[in-house]
Amino acid sequence: MFNRSLKKKMKVAALARFFPVLTNRKCLLLTCGDNNGAINYKIRHMGGLWTWADFEAQGIPGMEELLGEPVLKLDGETASLPFANDEFDLSVCIDVHEHLDDPLPVTRELARVTRPGGTVIVTTPNGNEKKLAVRIKKAIGMDAKAYGHRRTGFDVPDLRRLTTTAGLTFRRSGSYARFFTEMLELAINFLYVKLLSKKSRVPVEAGTIAPVSKSQLNSVKKSYKLYTMLYPVFWLISRLDYLIAFTRGYAVVVETVK
Repeated sequence: MFNRSLKKKMKVAALARFFPVLTNRKCLLLTCGDNNGAINYKIRHMGGLWTWADFEAQGIPGMEELLGEPVLKLDGETASLPFANDEFDLSVCIDVHEHLDDPLPVTRELARVTRPGGTVIVTTPNGNEKKLAVRIKKAIGMDAKAYGHRRTGFDVPDLRRLTTTAGLTFRRSGSYARFFTEMLELAINFLYVKLLSKKSRVPVEAGTIAPVSKSQLNSVKKSYKLYTMLYPVFWLISRLDYLIAFTRGYAVVVETVK
């Protein structure tokens, strides 16, 4: 699934551009569902000594099976991280903040568990409500709630203010997944949420936009095979993003330092 995902591959590539040298570095990765461990698996191959944690229990068994390592279940209500002060050289938080009513406590926790001089990287969907694809999503019923989010996301200035309030120093930012990629992903998510998940023999929780387990994938295997055949066309269309490289993408990354 990862090898047929446009945005997930872009996400890993974007993160790699922000990672410091990871050799012998203690690293933390926080996620919040919509992840079967493939992103963790790819990131692990970049080096570093990683600790994995997720705010949703649903995907953890699959993540642990793929990684062969434990994945901690975090409490989204308290946002407290079960780690010591200054424990990690690098803390990465992938698409968590948009799931939380108040993202400041977990941001402060990221700062707490990162050593002085260490790096904190945060990714979220772009929360700019004026962007065209965001307006299209709302028009067809694929708003934040359909994705299991509490809000559309955060734009770079929002994340900069949030991380600064948490005691971190902004260093740089980036983005990925511009209009063409976002629309392709929207079409795939719309098909799964509005049609395939409702016909699935395997229960699919609200807010799930793609299969997160082997059983869910097997329940839509015919549709997935069709998508696999069409994937080269999707990939070519997504390359049109280069024509609008001057625009900010529909997913953003900020790098901060403690």
